[in-house]
Amino acid sequence: MSKRIRTFHRWTSIVFVATVIVCFVVVAMGDPAEWVLYTPLPPLFLLMFSGLYLFSLPYTAKRRNRGRPVAG
Repeated sequence: MSKRIRTFHRWTSIVFVATVIVCFVVVAMGDPAEWVLYTPLPPLFLLMFSGLYLFSLPYTAKRRNRGRPVAG
């Protein structure tokens, strides 16, 4: 599951960077429509949620492994 989320996070970051570049180009060309400035927000929110999940993985793994006895 975390491998799929990691891949999703990578591809979403590519989409986010592309939309930001497009926004800069559109703003540089002249007076943009207001909706153009909001296009990076959906991928940004997806990056936020997937990034928070990936950030929490090491901490939840430590908590899960704390109760297990050490083999050896």
